[in-house]
Amino acid sequence: MVHHSVGDESSEETQYAGPLGRLATLSYGAGHMLNDITSACWFTYLLLFLTDIGLSPRDAAIVMLSGQVADGFTTIFVGELIDRFGHFKLWHAGGSFLVAVSFSSVFGSCLPCKVMGSNSLALQTIGYSTFAAIFNVGWAVTQVSHMSMVNCITLNPTSRVALASCRNAFTMVANLSLYAVALCVFSLYSSKDTVDIKIQYRWIAYLSIFMGCCFVVLFLVGTKEPQLKLQIQCKKVSSISWTHWFKKILYYQVALVYTLTRLVTNVSQALLASYVTNELGMGQSSKALVPAIIYICSFLVSVILQEIRWSGWHLKAFFNAGAILWMFSGAGVSVLPDSMRNLMYILSIAIGAANALMTVTGISMESMLVGENLNGCAFVYGSLSFVDKLSCGLALYVLESYQGSPDVMGNLGSNVSHSVNRYGLGVIPATCAFLSAVITYTMKLPDTTSSSTLAEPLLA
Repeated sequence: MVHHSVGDESSEETQYAGPLGRLATLSYGAGHMLNDITSACWFTYLLLFLTDIGLSPRDAAIVMLSGQVADGFTTIFVGELIDRFGHFKLWHAGGSFLVAVSFSSVFGSCLPCKVMGSNSLALQTIGYSTFAAIFNVGWAVTQVSHMSMVNCITLNPTSRVALASCRNAFTMVANLSLYAVALCVFSLYSSKDTVDIKIQYRWIAYLSIFMGCCFVVLFLVGTKEPQLKLQIQCKKVSSISWTHWFKKILYYQVALVYTLTRLVTNVSQALLASYVTNELGMGQSSKALVPAIIYICSFLVSVILQEIRWSGWHLKAFFNAGAILWMFSGAGVSVLPDSMRNLMYILSIAIGAANALMTVTGISMESMLVGENLNGCAFVYGSLSFVDKLSCGLALYVLESYQGSPDVMGNLGSNVSHSVNRYGLGVIPATCAFLSAVITYTMKLPDTTSSSTLAEPLLA
């Protein structure tokens, strides 16, 4: 029998409390690329694709909602299973495989329609909803396993924020890659009918899957299975009950802030393409160009955030800065007339910076909530993702239910009607940003000012 001395345990704690190197941070960040690039395609183009091939906005919203519900419930079960059995990389690989094999069908032909020999709208809705649910199950498995790894890779708070920031930077790379592919496809292949539209989006899906899988391989090769979780299992430390988290006020605060942040980013992303083309009358290339500007700015801000020495106070300050930026941006989107459409490029810069500030710090608040309670970390990420997915799915369903009804919110002026797109891209994100800022102000985050910076700054 091997006995571990107090000195050995102290040495291990010192090792994991130290700052991470560049390679470990970058290889971890690459692990969510497949999820990110398919998610960007999901939120940016799914509703547009489904309505272009003939589904009503309400039926298109049902397809998206089915995926969000499947995603939400999967996160709960996967989080519990990962807390019990560990093996983060195995879960990650399995989820990535399911995403890769199912995503092309979300933007492909309706398989049940071919089997049944019917193209009824009801059967198309069922068919696309089925593959949307399968895709989101795999997406949820990959997301929870990847996010919950952060707390088990390192005990260093600044390195944990760096991991979240690097992950967000790769998210921006994924989004930019998608829009580069989409811009090429939309420019080179014109859509004249439903068949052409399906071919367009199928090519976008295939290329997205290929690029995402390349980064998944880099992650699996370059990232070691987190040892902190294995050590806790070997020491037979009892698992933390899910009721433990429900007794913490900080859990509810972080859950609300994270959910509101995801509402800001996901709802705005889902309605952006429709807003710039239908409300502002911008060209088809704007469906890729405007989002690209947003994600370039988000990428730059995310990289810069990795170099900061983080504390609870810094998280709150930077989050609120992002929320204030979104409030001003949302107000601008709400009143922007089509005659001043070029101002959307300036607003895109502010939105990109705001998204990065809120997302990086919002996810890092989850990490601070977990702290060193590694036996319950996956449940935290899974349960918060559950609320996030359901709220985003329901919000988009409600908005799409009113799509096509002119001036449903009344008029803002003689030249600007407050349509669903303006409401979803302007008013809702700005309101959510305001509420999240208020909640963040009331938080009492742990003081981590003594944490060291990265061993190898990523910008050096």
